[in-house]
Parts: sequence; C-alpha cells; structure tokens
Amino acid sequence: MANEQLVARLQAARAFFENTIACFEPEDGSFAPQEGMFTVAQHIAHTAHTIEWFLEGAFRPQGMDLDFAAQEKDVRAIEELEDALAWWNSANDQALEAVAGSAPESWSEPIRGELMGGMPRESVIGGIVDHNAHHRGALSVYARLAGREPKMPYG
Repeated sequence: MANEQLVARLQAARAFFENTIACFEPEDGSFAPQEGMFTVAQHIAHTAHTIEWFLEGAFRPQGMDLDFAAQEKDVRAIEELEDALAWWNSANDQALEAVAGSAPESWSEPIRGELMGGMPRESVIGGIVDHNAHHRGALSVYARLAGREPKMPYG
C-alpha cells in the first residue's frame, strides 16, 4: 500500500476519534464508570500509547514489546485530560511523520517477533485504526455515562 494511503487511513482514524472525544471537558478526565477501570484520560493515553507501540514494534528487531504491565503503569500515571490529549496529539503527529517520511517498500517487509510476526509492517496501520475504533466506542459510552453527548464520529 502506498504511503499516501496509509497516511489517509491514520488521518481518518484520528479525525473520527477526535470527533468522539470533543465533548469531554477537563473535569471529565478523571471519570471512570467503576473503580479500577481506565478513566477518560487513561483511555485516551492508552490509545496514544498503542499508536506508538504498534509503530515501534513493526520496526524493532525483536518485534512488539510484550511487557504489558509496564505499559499499563505508564498509562495509569496519566490523570489529567490535558496530559492525555498532549500524548494523543504527539503520537498521531509522530505516526503521520513516520509513515509519510519512510520508504514505501519498508512497509511490505515482515514484522519480527511473536505478535504479528511475519505480517507486513503495513498491517500495524489496520491495528491502529481498529484499536482506535474500539476505544472510540468505549469513550462514547463513557461520555454518555458522564452526561455528555459525543458527536457522530464520521461528520
């Protein structure tokens, strides 16, 4: 797949996610339906982290980092919506720059390691899009539980 198509998929996923989370106010960052669940801010941080995780893992010689406990610790450290949004924007900007600036043929090379091993690197873009959609759906439920009304993501 051409870099322009990969960039377009990432841009659309970003826009859809941002439409969903636009209803949140700073005070909503700490909202979670139940104790122990990710807060709104942590959901956004987790989604940002996963963008970085997919892209790093696609190019790491050992493949995806499977130390999920350490990764969750980083995400759970996020308490403020502003911090989560900063991470979200940074992860998306870096992903778009990385894809646009890479050699197109590099995306057809296989991912190494246990998870997604052997699949072409471009497969991580589908993973990012799907993961964003999953958390976009969860965050739309969070929004309604918090008394907010999320926008239609595709508008």
